[in-house]
Amino acid sequence: MSQTSLAEQRSPETTNELDVELRKVFKVFNGETAVRGVDLEIRRGEFFSILGPSGCGKTTTLRLMAGFETPSAGEVLIQGQTMNHVPSHRRPVNTVFQSYALFSHLSVWENIAFGLRIKKRPRAEIAERVQEALKLVKMETYANRFPSQLSGGQQQRVALARALVNRPAVVLLDEPLGALDLKLRKQMQVELSNLHQDLGLTFVMVTHDQEEALSLSDRIAVMRGGKIEQIGSPTEIYEHPKTPFVADFIGDTNLFEGRMEGSDYSTLKVVTKSGLPIVVQPLEPWDEIGAQEVVVCVRPEKIQLSLYPPATPINCFEGRLKHVMYMGTHVHYVVELLSGDRLTVRQMNTVGLEPAFHTPIYAHWAATDCLAMNA
Repeated sequence: MSQTSLAEQRSPETTNELDVELRKVFKVFNGETAVRGVDLEIRRGEFFSILGPSGCGKTTTLRLMAGFETPSAGEVLIQGQTMNHVPSHRRPVNTVFQSYALFSHLSVWENIAFGLRIKKRPRAEIAERVQEALKLVKMETYANRFPSQLSGGQQQRVALARALVNRPAVVLLDEPLGALDLKLRKQMQVELSNLHQDLGLTFVMVTHDQEEALSLSDRIAVMRGGKIEQIGSPTEIYEHPKTPFVADFIGDTNLFEGRMEGSDYSTLKVVTKSGLPIVVQPLEPWDEIGAQEVVVCVRPEKIQLSLYPPATPINCFEGRLKHVMYMGTHVHYVVELLSGDRLTVRQMNTVGLEPAFHTPIYAHWAATDCLAMNA
């Protein structure tokens, strides 16, 4: 009787069941704490990304899930079972590395079959499952080739197939597309997303590429200094960052440090260190009780430019155009305000704004298009 195929094992829709949990996890290396009390809950069928700069602890967190590292304190659970003392090869996870880690002396078919042979699966089952894995990653015609005869994208597909052939509960991806050039990386992002949707497995990816995390993930955890700064959907992380670090790390942004000078039922009034009066209209009631030192975040695409003063005086500031960068689909402008602050502005290239350098220009945005955070 044939076994259930990998694609039939799970529904592609996420559930409220948890596949991975980290409870107050710490990891210390030679007196240096790499992971500091991390709490995570990753739902079944979810594409979850851990994002952050180099040295923030994201790869160590993934290695703790994989079993390549043991927590110094706290608990790692997979599908409700404690994994602290379970070796990596006995966990229901498989890892795909940036370096692919393929065996150069083995063919594609043999690379994919390797794990099943170690587990001493029957020959007929190995053949069936390898063929299924090859089909999933569209590499059936490359079964007899060796890694050196494949492109980077093809090697990445083989690495994915080798992970999937073991039918893991969780697929761990450690910078899986980092070694690819930009165009191929974009193509592989689409393929990875499609594969995740088709299989319905839980994917946990570590990356430092913000765009990659935003485009692929159901939810993102942003890490800094071994701690999690914020967890949320891509929209929440980008549109409603909780800290100045998250706002600055995810995409481009303009940050103004200032002090709260007043508030009413719907708006906050902030005066920046350079003297700019900024009005912020939060989507939700401001809950930072007693916050005086604040940071205002304005995304470049929220800012409008005009050669003439707009009708509304709110959040409108005169400046001079300092730099223009044509990016094809959009244009980046750098505007120096009379206060000395510099703004990055991004507009679609259909706007047709082509002011001369150093001529007066007005940058303005709505009170709902900026965000205030406790500094």
